Amino acid sequence: MTTTTGDRLLDFDDVVSRYEPVIGLETHVELGTVTKMFCGCSTTFGAEPNTQTCPVCLGLPGSLPVANAAAIEATVQIGLALNCRIASWCRFARKNYFYPDIPKGFQTSQYDEPLCVSGYLDVVVDGETHRVEIERVHLEEDTGKNLHVGGSTGRIHGADHSLVDYNRAGIPLVEIVTRPVSGAGAKAPEVAKAYVTELREIIQALGVSDVRMEQGSLRCDVNTSIAPVGALEMGTRTETKNVNSLRSVERSVRYEIRRQAALLDEGVRIRQETRHFHEDTGSTSPGRSKEEATDYRYFPEPDLVPLAPDAAWVESLRLALPELPAARRARLIQEWGLSDTEMTWLLNAGALGVVAETVAAGASPAEARKWWLGELARRANESGTELTDLPITPAQVAELSGLVAEGRVNDKLARQVLDHVLAGEGGPTEVVEARGLAVLGESDELVAAVEAAIAGAPDVVAKVRAGKVQALGALVGQVMKTTKGQADAATVRRMLEERVVGQTG
Repeated sequence: MTTTTGDRLLDFDDVVSRYEPVIGLETHVELGTVTKMFCGCSTTFGAEPNTQTCPVCLGLPGSLPVANAAAIEATVQIGLALNCRIASWCRFARKNYFYPDIPKGFQTSQYDEPLCVSGYLDVVVDGETHRVEIERVHLEEDTGKNLHVGGSTGRIHGADHSLVDYNRAGIPLVEIVTRPVSGAGAKAPEVAKAYVTELREIIQALGVSDVRMEQGSLRCDVNTSIAPVGALEMGTRTETKNVNSLRSVERSVRYEIRRQAALLDEGVRIRQETRHFHEDTGSTSPGRSKEEATDYRYFPEPDLVPLAPDAAWVESLRLALPELPAARRARLIQEWGLSDTEMTWLLNAGALGVVAETVAAGASPAEARKWWLGELARRANESGTELTDLPITPAQVAELSGLVAEGRVNDKLARQVLDHVLAGEGGPTEVVEARGLAVLGESDELVAAVEAAIAGAPDVVAKVRAGKVQALGALVGQVMKTTKGQADAATVRRMLEERVVGQTG
């Protein structure tokens, strides 16, 4: 099998029966601080290019950096949430490389003395727990952004010219680096996705970043290698850069495993290189040969004092950590009476957060799950939209659930109300009133519909009076049709029984 990139790919199941995949992930998180890492420039996303810069973040001669205390605190929080040891002393270093998006000619980062080390994160795939060990969590500054103009792909190949926007240069960036993850076998792609998913949820819970992958505030570099099963040494790794969706993390690992196996089977040596991931094809293509640490010529940053986090302060941050996702899931399973499988459904649909908010707004857990995993999930799939991006709020879903519980609308009417809410016509109650979608009570209109159904089906009436009470369903259906589903079926049945059978109950 080949792809549009020209790579030959082997069957995945065959590959993992003969080769052991090893993955590693380097995840970059832009912190949500008001100002940049070493200066007072704004970090607001979407500003006009090069309007949020100053001599410090542009690296002009004579400018001196000052570390952002809020960024340091956020990094420590992330480290604590990932079970890391927080360094009692660490410092920044200069990472030297010369690309247009580095205005200073070096990146202020951390090298051999990071802020957080030796942590772990447990993730569950198909009921099996995989421990991903964290090598380090360190703090650095982001680069600028290259804009390649004139090509069809947005990449440098085929572009007429390139521009650089330095607004992002200097934004606080946390890099979270795992140790090599082995032993996952065929589950390696899913473990990679589960890890980034769990990491994203932890950072959201901490409130230190919006972790929006589409805006670049969460970016993942995915390292992949394979070696024959039983080999004593790992294979040569490739690094797929800036993978920008959870699904793509899994796809990039799966692709690299199949591509590398085809090369090894042919006796071709794997090159240690960076690679680009292509969302449209799910393939990777070569970038550049991968540098080693020595290529960056790290040395201590002379313009910044070392960091020495006070142990009491670190402990106060530990005690103030919010409920983390794994603990929250365990609590909700108990409170909502869910099975592990039902919780997995919620997670796979990306619905846990909105369901929890809907319950907090007054809906029952069962009703909240029904709407988000049913009608709303179907509409999201049909429109190719993320569930959480639908134009409806958890509070509105809870309001709709309340209208059903009160009997003001039935399920059929509620689905109509939902359509109008999604169309931007207002909240559920507002739509019900504006569109006249409330359930018909025992009104003159409903009485007329019931009596018309009786008069129009004397044969059915005769069957009911002869003892075939189940035939009453045909009359109920006729009334519901006449009222376009706005009547309450139970009320209709009671009214028919009173008139045809001559009794209630």
